[in-house]
Amino acid sequence: MTIDPFGLERWFAKYEHEADVMLAESGIRSLRADRFDLDPGEVGYVIPTNGDPEFRARVGERYGRSADEVLFTCGTQEANFLTFLSLVGSDDPVGDDGVGSGSHAVVVTPTYQALHAVPEAFGEVTRVELSPPEWELDPDAVADAVREDTAVVVVNNPNNPTGRYHVEEWVREVYDVAVENDAYLLCDEVYRLLASSPQEPVASFGAHGISTTSLTKAYGLSGLRFGWIAGPEPVIERAWRWKDYTTISPSIFGQHVAKQALGRREDRILAENRELADENRERIAAWVDRHGLEWHDPASVNAFPTVPEGFADAREFCRTVVEEAGVVLAPGDLFGFPDRFRVGFGHRRETLEEGLDRVSAVIEAHEGDAETDDDGRTADDAVPNGGSR
Repeated sequence: MTIDPFGLERWFAKYEHEADVMLAESGIRSLRADRFDLDPGEVGYVIPTNGDPEFRARVGERYGRSADEVLFTCGTQEANFLTFLSLVGSDDPVGDDGVGSGSHAVVVTPTYQALHAVPEAFGEVTRVELSPPEWELDPDAVADAVREDTAVVVVNNPNNPTGRYHVEEWVREVYDVAVENDAYLLCDEVYRLLASSPQEPVASFGAHGISTTSLTKAYGLSGLRFGWIAGPEPVIERAWRWKDYTTISPSIFGQHVAKQALGRREDRILAENRELADENRERIAAWVDRHGLEWHDPASVNAFPTVPEGFADAREFCRTVVEEAGVVLAPGDLFGFPDRFRVGFGHRRETLEEGLDRVSAVIEAHEGDAETDDDGRTADDAVPNGGSR
């Protein structure tokens, strides 16, 4: 089994520690720890290791599911990883535990690399590509991609990197496709609660729905590393079996603070975060318009605009920005679109404005860099002897 290097994380590792402003961050700004009681008592494992039963029951109610249909994890990353381990890679369509599985996954892209790289490491993946400028989910295209050995269909909603919030009707149609083919629909919903009117989670759709999420993106609590899977009990039981070989239990600090964040503090936290997201969305919209870029108005705190003129592609643009202005952006080739870049706008206002001002200065300094020849082509487009590349 081999897995591709995580391109986005390698990009961050190269640049973020030396940079001044991190505009590639895709979540809401972090909350201060002093808003919470930080004393969980004895520092040991969470017992039972799938999470506190009463707390799992509280979380399960959000999906119309029981405590046994929820597994607490170390962030959404582990939640997705364990789900893929539980469903993909087996030639047996139904295991002894009654869980359907297979060697194939259908993944709607562009998306977070882990959502296609992990199942591809021990199975096969067919990608269903969203197309700009609307990035619309196409249930028929998903249906065409499904095979007899498809174990799971994967959607990220709202989408990362585009910020597209897929219409719930389309998501339900994709769920029906999964049901008709004895597969599961896994939806990474880590940005869902940043929307002012969140859609119903996929785990509430029925027996074939699986939702993964965490307190990272919408709550501003990434350092907790606290997330969960909600779905059918046999899948959760199998994921728990795999979890024994990964992190064993969620963080006791994470669970302790998560109980508070999902309790009486939740409405206030989400209201603050949505207000910040809405205000910053207006700021990023004005900035995109100022530079004549194209984008899809996002529901989350990610924007995926086109690369400004004067740069060959997103990689050149983002490298120039970080080297000349100390601002980290995410090049779109990491998501399969070299003509776009991802910028996060969930930051504190001052951070966002400073970062955008610095990026603007780079754009303006390089205006006209892509000189055109007599045929109207840029220098980068011109190929010797009339060839193409």
